[in-house]
Amino acid sequence: MRDSECFGAERGHGREVVDWINGQALKRHYRLEARLYGGGIETDNFGAFEMFSWVGDVRNARSLVVKASKKFGVRVLEGGYKPRERVLRLRRFDYALVRRGDRVIGHLELEAPMFGGSWAVKAEERR
Repeated sequence: MRDSECFGAERGHGREVVDWINGQALKRHYRLEARLYGGGIETDNFGAFEMFSWVGDVRNARSLVVKASKKFGVRVLEGGYKPRERVLRLRRFDYALVRRGDRVIGHLELEAPMFGGSWAVKAEERR
């Protein structure tokens, strides 16, 4: 996976999380760039999130998102988890973990139209 748009930070903290991730990527010489794209999702159990996308290495992106959650004390979405079965569908779907620091506090199933459109929560589960 080279990029994902199913990452997010708590509403109101998106800009500082993305700026910090980009700064750390430059400092550590990672090939990684994160961008806010103006989308957001609302969950019943976890609150609102500002969505951002990134391009680069998945391992570095996941580790920096977890570190940003610890540093700023905010919930983050870590997306990009796909099921193993390959089913032809008319909508895009993705699974995300909701984290607070190192702890996984929930799971989300997200879906969006195949062309354009923003992500919406299809199902959520507290852990």
